[in-house]
Amino acid sequence: MLLRFALALSALIAAPVLAQTTHEAKAAAAQTVTVALDTTAGRIVLELDKARAPITTANFLRYVDAGRFDGESFYRSMKFGDGGIVQAGITSDARKLYPAIEHEPVSKTGIKHVAGTVSMAAFSPGTAKADFFILTADAPSFDANFAAFGRVVEGMDVARAIQASPTSPTKGEGVMKGQMLDPVVKITKASRIKE
Repeated sequence: MLLRFALALSALIAAPVLAQTTHEAKAAAAQTVTVALDTTAGRIVLELDKARAPITTANFLRYVDAGRFDGESFYRSMKFGDGGIVQAGITSDARKLYPAIEHEPVSKTGIKHVAGTVSMAAFSPGTAKADFFILTADAPSFDANFAAFGRVVEGMDVARAIQASPTSPTKGEGVMKGQMLDPVVKITKASRIKE
């Protein structure tokens, strides 16, 4: 009898803790969106932080949901330190681009540019449209000008393989010369992962 009472009591104590843990997990999941980028080099899964970077995340998801990244590519590998960035976006048809979005600085979001971060590419704050990059090395100097909005949760090995892919010594203009992948790595499908 005493044993049954002890078991029942422990179950009653554990139930609110389990319910709270489940509630916290659901709340955390509601703050993020998971997107898979299937590429010719493999799959990269991104966790986008819609709570801290709502404008940038909504913009990226607009392209994903409309299928506008499908058939596009990772086209750039910029190397620095022990890694660098791999950049992707829409290069096939400018009509697939939506207007530029408001800049969400790191000082507002708190999402720093460390290895595994996904961020919007832009000429200057407030000019980001569709191009994005994944960091394979920390780049704190990027915090001032680029809007980070998520991180890689699966497939960093794929991002690093893209980083190590051959580049053309002659393709690209200005600072991008010598950084253009040759051949590019195609994005076959970009889609939300249902949870």
